[in-house]
Amino acid sequence: INSVALEHFETPTIPLPTASVSVVIPVYRDARALANLLTRIAAMTPAVEEILVVDGSGDTECQSIGDRPGIRYFRGESCRGAQLHLGATLARGEIIWFLHADAEPVPESVRLIQQHIAQGNIGGHFRFRFAGERRWFKHVLETAINIRARLAIPYGDQGLFVRQDYYCDAGGFAPVPLFEEVRLVRQLRQLGRFGPVDADIGVATRRWERDGWLRRSLRNRMLALRFMLGSTPEQLARSYRSGLHSDRTD
Repeated sequence: INSVALEHFETPTIPLPTASVSVVIPVYRDARALANLLTRIAAMTPAVEEILVVDGSGDTECQSIGDRPGIRYFRGESCRGAQLHLGATLARGEIIWFLHADAEPVPESVRLIQQHIAQGNIGGHFRFRFAGERRWFKHVLETAINIRARLAIPYGDQGLFVRQDYYCDAGGFAPVPLFEEVRLVRQLRQLGRFGPVDADIGVATRRWERDGWLRRSLRNRMLALRFMLGSTPEQLARSYRSGLHSDRTD
């Protein structure tokens, strides 16, 4: 992690239930999804402190959305780990909340995050829930994913959030294209309590529907196993792109 970037951080006091929340959203040609997410965030009570959009593509539509009042737009490299870390180093809030562009957070998310931190947690995540129509196989996969998140690592699509000072102490997101949150979550769990809030976050299903529910689920687990066995995120990203028709590794 760049030591110069870490100079942006200041150690705040213990956040109260009204602690300020900065939202960091990495995007890559996600204009439509970004617009929908911003509409959801605008309806939240209490409101977020700020929204930072970090664009890895330089897409003109994303940039025009990012130029709206209350949004800070930054151009970053095409690497989600690097985008997330850039947004975190520039965030002003006492709590940093990381959201994928196609996430569907509940309206009371900010209040739940503030309460979670006020209870002595240094960070946390939401329960995984597939967006759209409820189906039995969705429920089976959601259950498995949420068990894995408790026992192992919750991934970025579960709306990770953390106190700004602990993000710095943990070393931040790894600047890699895949599994960028693994090191961060492991470090945070060594520093304090990092667990789920009692609420879901909707996760878009378009990639599962496009690639096949079973095929994508099995491939995701195989990538995670290879990562545990020592393959680098860069190697896994190349394998991912060659195996699935994906517009971006995620």
